[in-house]
Formats: sequence, C-alpha cells, structure tokens
Amino acid sequence: QVQVMESGGGLVQAGGSLRLSCVASGRNFRITDISWYHQGPDQDRNEVARIKLRGEVIYEGSVEGRFTISRDDAKNAGYLQMNSLKPEDTGTYFCKMHMWETDAGEYRDYWGQGTRVTVFA
Repeated sequence: QVQVMESGGGLVQAGGSLRLSCVASGRNFRITDISWYHQGPDQDRNEVARIKLRGEVIYEGSVEGRFTISRDDAKNAGYLQMNSLKPEDTGTYFCKMHMWETDAGEYRDYWGQGTRVTVFA
C-alpha cells in the first residue's frame, strides 16, 4: 500500500517563505508527475504546480515566479519552495503523486493528507 505524506506547513508573515515536502512510501511503484494543490477557505482545490518525470514544470499564474517545485526521485519526494508569500496563499496544500504501481499493473493517483499554511499580513 502506497502512502503519501506532506510536511512543512506553518504560520508565516507575508513576504516570508516556507518549504513543503511530500514523500511516498510503499513498494513497487514509480512516480511520474508530482503536483501541489492549494485549497483556500471555502474554495475548490486547485493545482498550483506540477513537475513531470523528465523535469518539465508547470505553474499556475498566481504563483509563478514565487513558488518553485522540485523532486528527488531517489527519495520518492517532492518539494514546493514558497517565497514572497501572500495572505491569499493561506490554505491547505496537498501533494498528489501520479505513479505506476507494478503490482496493480496500472497508473494511480495518491494524495497526501494536506499541510496547513497560514500567511498573516
């Protein structure tokens, strides 16, 4: 059974930085895309960054230039460096890993439980 777990959220003043991490554990899988989603209060969950297997990155417009997504395949990990944080970045951040599961013989998505980020003015 694969599990994904995020960490790194917290309380930060506007203009500050946080680094989120997510790690997958389990057996017999290969991660392809890693995505980070933001869900603000009373809002839908929206993808803000994605990094593909070969390193191509995609950012949602409001975070481009401020957030940087990266990965370490040796550690089955993904990261989101968030700089110049704004109060509107407040919310819960979820990591999603799209992976090939060898035992199942198919691609599956796994989500973490979310990590809370609060940015105060």
